[in-house]
Amino acid sequence: MMTNHMSAKGTLIPIGGNEDKGIEENEMYTLDFIQESILSHVVRESGGKKAKVVVIPTASSIPVEVADNYMKAFDKLGCSDIRIVDIRKRKHSEISEYVKHVEEADLVMFSGGDQSRIVKCIEGTHLHEILANRYMNENFVIAGTSAGAMAMSQEMIAGGSSQESLIKGAVKMSKGMGLLPGIIIDTHFIRRGRFGRVAEALAIFPNLLGIGLAEDTGLIIKNRNEFRVIGSGMVLVFDPSRLLHNKHNDLPEGTPISMSNLVVHILANSDYFSISDRKIEIGTLEMGLI
Repeated sequence: MMTNHMSAKGTLIPIGGNEDKGIEENEMYTLDFIQESILSHVVRESGGKKAKVVVIPTASSIPVEVADNYMKAFDKLGCSDIRIVDIRKRKHSEISEYVKHVEEADLVMFSGGDQSRIVKCIEGTHLHEILANRYMNENFVIAGTSAGAMAMSQEMIAGGSSQESLIKGAVKMSKGMGLLPGIIIDTHFIRRGRFGRVAEALAIFPNLLGIGLAEDTGLIIKNRNEFRVIGSGMVLVFDPSRLLHNKHNDLPEGTPISMSNLVVHILANSDYFSISDRKIEIGTLEMGLI
């Protein structure tokens, strides 16, 4: 079973992504986009239209365009206090104006792109310390889509081929921001066929829980221990706590992996899940709010 971690007063909202398809298929070159309905949940959790919103587009290779996109989206939902914290280098995480924005924010939103860029620029800095402390001790919301969601994990999927899934070495792991110590998150889960990627991540870390988020789908995570599904897609929860067979350690690189008794739950809008006792509560669909 997973080790017990301290609960948090804040809320995490990881989102599976839903980027606007540009010329390039690679997410780093496309304009990040979130459906209005998902963002409306994020705004509500952050205190409504008066919420102080900070957008951090660090993961994106086109941060100016992505930031502008979020400005328009939050503005459409009635928010007027929106700040952009444009961190492109590690030293930018120490800029006093940026630190002040994060100290005063009700919501910090991380964009999609490359999750390793978030870790490289922010993990271990003063800004990261403020984010983590506020999340643990205050009524504070951290949301992230795609790369922004994946970076919440302590053991983070940094990359890896979906085509070669369930071949040892297909998934690349590294350290994330550590906001969710017991969970590994993957995104764009259905469209990009990432089942094998999460399965291998859990073969490496069988004491953790794996979550695969479809696009336009997210979680509202409370107390670091329970979450509710929001959005129009599905969430796959992978529980390796009862694995009978896992040969990942013994296999050479490039070899197909075998695992047995990996439990998988499929959840949808309004379903609840308790992380500590692995209990599911099937919710009632919120019509019009998915």
